Amino acid sequence: MTELTLAPVDAPGAEPGADARGKRLGPWARRLGSLVAQAVVTLLLVSALVFFATQALPGDVARLILGKTATPERLAVLREQLGLDRPVLVQYWDWLSGVLRGDFGESLANHEPVTSLIGERLVNSLSLALAAMVIIIPVSLLVGVVAATHRDSWFDKAFLGLSMVINALPDFIIGTLLIALFATNVTHLLPPVSIIPVGDTPWQHLTAMILPVATLATSGVFYLGRLVRASFIDVTNSEYVEMATLKGLSRRVITYRHALPNALAAAIPAASLVAAFTIGGVVVVEYVFNYPGIGMLLVESLGNQNLPVIQALVLIVAVSYFFFNRLADAFERR
Repeated sequence: MTELTLAPVDAPGAEPGADARGKRLGPWARRLGSLVAQAVVTLLLVSALVFFATQALPGDVARLILGKTATPERLAVLREQLGLDRPVLVQYWDWLSGVLRGDFGESLANHEPVTSLIGERLVNSLSLALAAMVIIIPVSLLVGVVAATHRDSWFDKAFLGLSMVINALPDFIIGTLLIALFATNVTHLLPPVSIIPVGDTPWQHLTAMILPVATLATSGVFYLGRLVRASFIDVTNSEYVEMATLKGLSRRVITYRHALPNALAAAIPAASLVAAFTIGGVVVVEYVFNYPGIGMLLVESLGNQNLPVIQALVLIVAVSYFFFNRLADAFERR
């Protein structure tokens, strides 16, 4: 006798297939919840690390503000006004709750709100990083693909050799070399420092941005270009590219229709990491060129122990690193 199986019937009024959709959405919902939980825990740990590390900086903030001749009574009053006399955990909670409301406190140097102090500087730094990424992505793709398609040629060997040298050099060395080549008596084509008046945007002073952007773009192009080259070579050695070759497709069609899209998909996570490195490199490059961004502000704040500003800037950089790393991880899992 043939056994009969009955298909499950949806309950009256229920949308057909709701169960199946729920099962499909279940893993996505769990993954999203896991990502949110990881983000919350990570950012809490980062905020705690930033706060307690800055609290551990040597020196007395109150004495730095009032000077060496300040009396103990005045120091005690100022510490109470700044909240420095309270337990450190209480100070951390007050700071974190303010950050969650978008309030980073006041600068100890001029009593200006930290958000307004870093606003213009942050725009300058983002302009620098954005200009560098606009150059890095297309140029690295072009160079990487050309080096891969002409593997073992003079261009490929020169690119690999030069990339090894460039990637071994820190950004401040690259910036110093560019200053020596283009901003001194060698050529004197560009300004050695990037002075942007207060109230002006970086785009109003393009010549001042050339060397800082070139410094960031140089290391990024050679790093990402090597990854694009390796990814493109792996794709061209794959089975489906060999099958396309056996079918008689032209090299142009194989390169641009089959190999390049797959190579680009593998290079996108690396581009996200390069963006994270660029955000971090901005701090060093701004100091080298005296560029008025968050990097210079961070150096100035470290000099006068302006803790609220230091905490805000370090937290912004750390969150940027976290965001781009999670973005790269998300592309790798796709």
